[in-house]
Amino acid sequence: MKDAFESFLKTFNLKSKFNESYLVTYWEKIMGPSIAGRTEKIYISKGVLFLQITSAPLRQELILAKSKLIKMLNEEIGENVINEVVFI
Repeated sequence: MKDAFESFLKTFNLKSKFNESYLVTYWEKIMGPSIAGRTEKIYISKGVLFLQITSAPLRQELILAKSKLIKMLNEEIGENVINEVVFI
């Protein structure tokens, strides 16, 4: 079933949109409840992750760990989906 689903996504060029939706939907699972609870907005457009964080200290920590965050999210998906993170 998994292989059939993967094939369907690739055939109709939906893989990248599915991966983006996965990251947004499972943001709390991936990042944990403390970060997710302070995330007001999250969306992805053309490989750029846009985040609105309500806590200034947390936002600063995430800015400093931006490359680690990108690497972790891409590893969760299994391919390069996120190329940049922008804090709004």
